[in-house]
Amino acid sequence: MTEPMTTSADSLFQSTQDYALVAQAIRYIENQRRDQPELAAVADHVGLSEFHFQRLFSRWAGVSPKRFLQALTVEEARSALARSASVLDAAYAAGLSGPGRLHDLFVQCQAATPGEVKSGGAGLTIRYGMAPTPFGDALIGVTDRGICALSFVTEGETERAQNELVARWPGARLVEDRDESAAIAQRIFENTRPAEPLHLYIKGTNFQMQVWQALLRLPTGTLTTYGHLAQAIGRPGAARAVGSAVGSNAIAWLIPCHRVIRQTGAVEGYRWGSERKRAMLGWEAVQAA
Repeated sequence: MTEPMTTSADSLFQSTQDYALVAQAIRYIENQRRDQPELAAVADHVGLSEFHFQRLFSRWAGVSPKRFLQALTVEEARSALARSASVLDAAYAAGLSGPGRLHDLFVQCQAATPGEVKSGGAGLTIRYGMAPTPFGDALIGVTDRGICALSFVTEGETERAQNELVARWPGARLVEDRDESAAIAQRIFENTRPAEPLHLYIKGTNFQMQVWQALLRLPTGTLTTYGHLAQAIGRPGAARAVGSAVGSNAIAWLIPCHRVIRQTGAVEGYRWGSERKRAMLGWEAVQAA
């Protein structure tokens, strides 16, 4: 008897189901890191046998839980920062304008004009919907000019995420379109280069735009700090303002604000949750390797 064929969409949906347990495991290990919990303890915490937990985690991450979590230690983060420095300098030296490359995807940004910002997107139609991703469900908003929102949503927070989208574009007309959102998520997370560039339609101050463009220059598997990012845009004393701009990013993953960590190597302070940030960094480290 042959097994039913699994489509890419099915695989993506499975990934978002897996992520809920993976996030729970990462949260537990983070809280118990001083005790260095064994696989059996982590598996028991998420309600699975060792065999099934190892299998689920490896299906999601591509590697064992032990190897994955090694990539999330402070020591590894510090090493990644050191390795990234020369790579980032070269990337920034190439300029901060134009298309940026992100994990085999080409991403092009178009900024809203001052008039469009002032009007709150009047005359703009945003098609939005919830879609599964490897890091949980996400609310995705798309206009004819590009993706304007990608926000990870935990259970029970869908309405809050929708309200944030409305607040960001109060003059726009919102139309629910789950099929298009699912198709966009598929293009973003299927790990193959799309036939056409992914376009982003972003709204922010000139300073925020500079920071987001700098983030787009970060190659997969590299990390940077708020201070280094400030230097890269020619504002070495503006690390705190850079942190605020990073936190204002409305397009998760594609504008990779998750790749910014503290100089100490601590992975924290992420708009969509620290355990999600750790999961994303570990997942990218595996993909890059």
